[in-house]
Formats: sequence, structure tokens, C-alpha cells
Amino acid sequence: MASAQPGVHALKLQPPSVSHTLRNGSNFIKWDEDLSTVSPVTLFVDPHGFYLYWTDQNKDTELLDLTYVKDVRTGRSTKTAKEAKLRELLDVGNLVGRLENRMVTVITASDLVNVTQLIFIASQEDEAKLWCEELFSVSSNLLGHNLNRDHSLQKAYVRLTLQPNAEGRIPVKNIVRQFSSDRKKVENALESCKLPYGRGDGIKLEDFTLDVYRNFLDSLCPRPELSSIFKLQGGEGGTMSMDQMTEFINNKQRDPRLNEILYPPLRPAQTLSVMERYQLDPSQLKQGFISLQAFSSYLSSDENGVIPPEKLDQSEDMNFPLSHYFINSSHNTYLTAGQLAGSSSVEMYRQVLLAGCRCVELDVWKGRTAEEEPVITHGFTMTSEISFKEVIEAIAECAFKTSPFPVILSFENHVDSLKQQAKMAEYCRTIFGDALLIDPLDKYPLEAGVPLPSPQELMGKILIKNKKSHKPSNNTDTKRLIDQPANQSNEPASPSNNTGEMEAESEEDDDDEDD
Repeated sequence: MASAQPGVHALKLQPPSVSHTLRNGSNFIKWDEDLSTVSPVTLFVDPHGFYLYWTDQNKDTELLDLTYVKDVRTGRSTKTAKEAKLRELLDVGNLVGRLENRMVTVITASDLVNVTQLIFIASQEDEAKLWCEELFSVSSNLLGHNLNRDHSLQKAYVRLTLQPNAEGRIPVKNIVRQFSSDRKKVENALESCKLPYGRGDGIKLEDFTLDVYRNFLDSLCPRPELSSIFKLQGGEGGTMSMDQMTEFINNKQRDPRLNEILYPPLRPAQTLSVMERYQLDPSQLKQGFISLQAFSSYLSSDENGVIPPEKLDQSEDMNFPLSHYFINSSHNTYLTAGQLAGSSSVEMYRQVLLAGCRCVELDVWKGRTAEEEPVITHGFTMTSEISFKEVIEAIAECAFKTSPFPVILSFENHVDSLKQQAKMAEYCRTIFGDALLIDPLDKYPLEAGVPLPSPQELMGKILIKNKKSHKPSNNTDTKRLIDQPANQSNEPASPSNNTGEMEAESEEDDDDEDD
């Protein structure tokens, strides 16, 4: 990733690139977890990167809009049934590689809470890994989530062509459903293009070319206002000159508030380069003319979008101290609902990090089970508990999948067990590894007057913000905590009578954070 300097792009966005493997398709087993059924399918991604689709043995095709995909996982983070059960369903005794490493789990969500999974099983671990990496790369591309008008209409065309009926034709009912317009208007538009338009009719794929589709759209959704604008700019006779186009761009399309030194108006030579991108008729282009169709394509392009594509991933100057920035943060990250009786979920940490959050909250409490594992929950409420270790694993998996900038873990630490605090430290060190910032950077000692490092200098790092206790500390206990292995405990055999009081005091100290 490129450095995030002013005016420079952090991600260097390029249009989605779909590899030959994804375009040509691979054989998978689709596992329906709810029905406990499996079926062989061939999995594809269309060349434009719009849809993931799969065809079963009956040649029926299902598809998924890739903009709904939040994550693609394989390995330990996948959700699996017991291996023996799945082997029985597959009725195969010579599976190659570990089951979880051959699974491709596609996570979709309409929001951060309502998450669903599609599970596909490859025959080889390498194949699952390749699909996982490339599919996530295509689905998370910001350009694919911000299509202009022409590309959005092209996406609708691709959807229609991916779902032909058994006879290889596009059902007219699919076209009516796609444009959710009144049926009569759709039928009239199809008829004007000399295509079948009856309710039970189908259109041959070779007859429904992209050019025919565009003519259909022109008939279905005419744009008379574009013709009026074209004529007002001098576009009589079906063409507009380069000088007229230059005047239109500078006087009509350009924001008059722009500084003319930093953002100078276009010169005719620059206008010509714009015309070359949209004028498909070389003879007209050679004469310096642009047609109405090319003019319409220009107005529907990224150059006239609300957000220019080059601004989608542009960062501010990320070289100031960390404290100079507003940080995208999450409060009570683990909760899927209200903080009084809502459910807690490890998945919430994955979802908020994938959505770009850079600071998450972990309310850590002493686990009461025999294993003495620290848990995350909302204290003194009826919210459910989740494993601290599983949350740390989820953060490690998703921290930098969509953003390179540092992640801050805001610990609200209520754990009064030295053994469990040692476990917390061990999990953070072993699971985060080198990504965990343990010591201050050499250039930024923790001294008065020394600023914090910048986000640029902390890229790929995980920082822990743990609230210190203001109570007098016992040096002996501190040494015991540092030296004591996580699997040993020097705690008394019976719980302290002051445990509840300590927790209550801690909760009172932090009640401003628990709102």
C-alpha cells in the first residue's frame, strides 16, 4: 500500500480485476448448514466483478451481488460442523487437507448484526485459499461499490444474461422484474427493439446484445432533457464541436467556486482527450466533433459523479501525532442489541473492523468457569458472555483487511484475578505477534512534551489502551503477575470476600464508559 501523503491514495484503487480462475470457474461442494445437505456446484465470478454465481448439476444458476459480501474466510475462522458428520454427508473417504482449510465461507450482511454465511468446500487447500483471497479483493474494491450510471445499467444487463432459462433464453418476466417498471412500458420497449415481449416468452442471448440492451433502455427511459442541453450548447445536426464542448465543461459543469490557479479551466487539447474516451466514431472524432450518444455517456460517467473515483480512497495527511485525529470508534462493540439484555457476539468485532472502525472496546471480566478464562460482557446486566480469547483471534484476523492504519483496543478491565490477567497478556502477545505494540517507538519516548507517533508510523500496529487503577499498587503482586506463567495461580483457594466490592468500585469508576 502506498503511503498516505496529502493528495496521494492509500489503496491505489484500480477497477476490479477478475482472474482467469474465478472467471473460468472451479468445482466446489455447497454445504447448506440449515438443511444439512450438500450439492456439487461450479463457482464463478463474472468478468466485470459484479456477481458471484454458481451452477448446480441441473444447470440452475444462483447468484450473489458482490457488494453484499463483507468478508471471505477460510481456515480456523470458518464455521464448521463436526468433521465426521460432514464426511458422512459428502460420502468421501479421501479428502485432501484439513476440512476448515478447504472451506470458503462467504459472509454477507445487510447491516453489522444480521450476518449470513454461504459455505463452499474445495477439493484442495490451495484452491480454497486462492478463491478466498481473490474473491475478497474483488468484493471489497471501492470502485465496485460506487458505480456510475452506465456501469450500474451494465450490471443489470450482466445479471439478466447470467440467469437464462433451461432453453438458454432470458425470460421476459426477469426483465420486467429487473426494472420494476410497469409491465406495459417494458413490453412496448421490447417490441420497439423487435424482441419477444409476451409474459411467457424468452429472448435468445445472442439477440439481446449490449447494443440492443442500450436501445431498449433508450425506449424504456428516454432522456429528452439531454437532447435539449445538447442543442442549447450548439449541438445542431447531431454533433457538437470541440470548442462548444470546452465551453460547456468550463461554464456549465465546472464548479465556479474552484480556484482557477489550483484547478484551471480545461483547454481545447484537454477537451479532446475527454472526447476520445466517449466518442466511438473515429471519423467524427478526427473532425473534432462529439455525438449526442457520446455526450450522454460523458454525463453518465465517473467524471460527473457526485464523488470522483480518485477521492474514494484518498487520505488526509496521516503524519501528524495520533492525538490530532478523529478516530472511527465503536462503543460496547460486542453487543448486537441493547446493553441491558442484549446478546454479545465475537462476530461484531470482525464486522466493525471490516467496516473501517479503528478503535474497539473490550469490557473484560473475570471468568467464573472451571477453566478460569476471561470473558467479555457488560457488567451487572443480563447480556451474554463471550470468550476474550476468541475476540482477540477475531481482531487479529480482520484488523487490517480493509485499512492499514493502527487499531486501538480500548480495554475496560474489570479482571481482578492475576491468573486471568496473565492469560489476557499471553493471548495478546501470542495471537497478535509482531503487530502488537509493546514498547514505545524509539523516536517517541513516553515523556512530557513528546508527541504521540503518527498513524503513518503506526500502520499495521495494534495498540492497547488499558485504564490504570488509581488504587495503591502492591509491588510484590505486580512482580508475581509479570513472572507467573498463565497456567499457574497464586490466588487463595477461596474467593476473596471483597471481590464483589472491588468490581463494584471498578464499575463505578468507569460508569461514564458503560453508558
